[in-house]
Amino acid sequence: MLNLLWLFFFVVTVVTATWQALVGGDVESFGRVVQAWFDAAKTSVDISIGLVGVMTLWLGLFKVAEHAGLVAVFGRLLQPLFRRLMPEVPEGHPAFGAITMNISANFLGLDNAATPLGLQAMRELQTLNPEPERATKAQSLFLVINASSVTLIPVSVFLYRAQQGAPDPASVFLPILMATSASTLVGVVAICLMHRIRLFDRVLLAYGAGFALLMAGVISLLTQLPASEMSRMSSATGNGLLVLIISGFLLAGWWRKLAVYEVFVSGAKEGFQTAIGLIPYLLAMLVAIAGLRASGVLELTLDGLRHLFQALGMHTEFVPALTTAFMKSLSGSGARAMMLETMQTYGVDSFPALVSAIIQGSSETTFYVVAVYYGVVGIRRDRGALACGLLADLVGVVTAILAAYWFFPPTP
Repeated sequence: MLNLLWLFFFVVTVVTATWQALVGGDVESFGRVVQAWFDAAKTSVDISIGLVGVMTLWLGLFKVAEHAGLVAVFGRLLQPLFRRLMPEVPEGHPAFGAITMNISANFLGLDNAATPLGLQAMRELQTLNPEPERATKAQSLFLVINASSVTLIPVSVFLYRAQQGAPDPASVFLPILMATSASTLVGVVAICLMHRIRLFDRVLLAYGAGFALLMAGVISLLTQLPASEMSRMSSATGNGLLVLIISGFLLAGWWRKLAVYEVFVSGAKEGFQTAIGLIPYLLAMLVAIAGLRASGVLELTLDGLRHLFQALGMHTEFVPALTTAFMKSLSGSGARAMMLETMQTYGVDSFPALVSAIIQGSSETTFYVVAVYYGVVGIRRDRGALACGLLADLVGVVTAILAAYWFFPPTP
């Protein structure tokens, strides 16, 4: 899918530039496209190099958290929930350990640890599968949770906002939390209803009530604030939480008598490799998107959407961020490139860029998760996981847009 989409971007760009040159008489069209490609290639390297420092810092801290056993602690807290959601998995089965560790790693933003744990969980669940090419209920539920997983610390979004010069990278924390919570809730409820999993269970209701009370408290607090204070509250909460989490990581490492400095350095080494490893992916997508914008195709598409929403009597300030929304389900690198392109075009703290950042943090890449997690065990029939994952993506995008208008109302 991504191969065809990427090639399609270039074909559309070349066809449009050729039409402008031969029919419209715009002989500069090819020059604009070529210059945009070269500029985007340089930008992709600049972005990746700029990420080295912050990426190194966070991966070092996460390595301390992992070795200190914080992921395992979260896993134990979640086990009762997953025993109810996956009744066909026998109690004590190794799958539960990998599942809870995977969800915990996602919750903490430990992407590097989450994916291997998720693949291991899928393999363990496959040992219980009587139809190897068809997903079990537990596998499809696990996939939806991963595709729409709540992330308490959306580190990657903060990193890119910081790299692009945002004075307060964490100001989008609460809107992202609201969007990713809505995405996960809808995705999980949808797949449970599809599989007729009993939701009115005391344990499930207890977890749900706790989560609902937390979100109700956040929303109740926010509704008492004037619109001008919401952004500051989100920023203060996000930054305060980051300080507490970083301190907690380090104190947990000290309490476990780890060589905290050495563990940090070990994880930090991965930061450089990760940041540099982003260059090919960013370059591929940024160059393709730059060509679309230089040829006028991207702006023409956004103008069409803008006119449509205007005809429906809706606001249109969010329309430029829809490029990120369109790519979100298809490609993580593509959505990231769209977000960065929006930041560079409109400004990192512009309304479209803020919406784009919130959308980026609202969910995972559904098609990628389906392809990788099912592909590793040879499943071909997804049992509703893809449909529920895409529904979760849609809810995440809509919630992200509404939250952006609530926290960052655009000036007329």
